[in-house]
Amino acid sequence: MSEPLYGLVLAGGRSSRMQSDKARLQYHGESQLEHTCRLLAPHVDQVFVSVRDDQRGDPARATRPQIVDQPDLAGPIAGIASAQAQHPGAAWWVLACDLPFLDEATLSALEQGRSRSALATAFRSAHDGQPEPLCAIYEPRSSAAVAQYVADGGKCPRKFLRLHPTHLLTAPNARALDNINTPQEYAAAMQDLNPAAATTKSIRVQYFALLRDQAGRSHEQLATGARTAAALFAELQQRYPFTLTMDQLRVAINAEFAEWTQDLRDGDEVVFIPPVAGG
Repeated sequence: MSEPLYGLVLAGGRSSRMQSDKARLQYHGESQLEHTCRLLAPHVDQVFVSVRDDQRGDPARATRPQIVDQPDLAGPIAGIASAQAQHPGAAWWVLACDLPFLDEATLSALEQGRSRSALATAFRSAHDGQPEPLCAIYEPRSSAAVAQYVADGGKCPRKFLRLHPTHLLTAPNARALDNINTPQEYAAAMQDLNPAAATTKSIRVQYFALLRDQAGRSHEQLATGARTAAALFAELQQRYPFTLTMDQLRVAINAEFAEWTQDLRDGDEVVFIPPVAGG
């Protein structure tokens, strides 16, 4: 009897650069976690979600079988090592949950190109040719090597693949493994994935402090196709010489603090708030 192939969707990150839980973001009409699990399910015997201990009860993650990170481990390698420790006889298809361009053709190519004689099968990065560790199949016998790598202080799964026998494939879709980490990247991805969904809306924007000085005005009414606050700010960065980035600002929509990824509606009032709003 052959070993089972389980899926592990990595959803234990803190999403600090995104400033919003990446697993909950919606690119395809459902949370990215649900979308990723649904894509992976036909290719594996069972799908698990990799979580930190403090995420066990999170509603977005609690509806699926979980693999909880082992204590004293962090990052993607923690999810891989924890899954292998819990089910050492299984092969694991590891998949990040922040890949909105991932498609069925890419998953099928990995399934068909899998080499059981290697420790793992992965794609070459379209950007630098290095192994992509977060859409890869790790064979059962890789578990000892992963455990030793972690025991020796290793933290980077990409480095692990570089150091061990890995069968590398070329992805059929060059963008399929592009991960999205910031509000700016989210805004661009939403535009690329849903170009027809961007409708023109009227938005009132207020500027304070340095932003007011650089825009040369305290407020304006804009006609924009931006879907989110992040996309709107990115659009304004092309118009004005803003020196502050989204990481240095907060955004309020209709007098309430909001996420950069929140959708905009016609008639909204948006305020970009510098670190010190005064002067």
